[in-house]
Amino acid sequence: LGVHHALAERASKYTKRPNVFRLQTADWRVFLFQAPTPDEMFSWISRINLVAALFSSPPFPAAVGSQRRFVRPILPAAPSRCPPEEQQRCHEEWMERVAQELHEHQRNLPEKRGRALDEHRLRRDYLLYE
Repeated sequence: LGVHHALAERASKYTKRPNVFRLQTADWRVFLFQAPTPDEMFSWISRINLVAALFSSPPFPAAVGSQRRFVRPILPAAPSRCPPEEQQRCHEEWMERVAQELHEHQRNLPEKRGRALDEHRLRRDYLLYE
């Protein structure tokens, strides 16, 4: 499993087994893992998120084509360009940009139905995921 651009968190909605955490990957897949103890679960979560942050460079712009379709950006699996001590600030800036894009996107609903509406939904889903 590649953990670049991934997020590990406690699986609070999963109640069948104790000490379960979820890992959501860059390609939107979700995996559930069970640890033997709560301490080990939180240790795994923090280590996975640390490695994910270290190897999550900012996304490249999506490929440009003749069609005006929305394409998700490319998420590189390279070491982040932000120094480790500035990781949180870099991620907060990224979240602010995504939140601003989402707000702008929700204000500009397409007038047409069909393909334009589908494109709008794809972009909205991506921004909400981010």
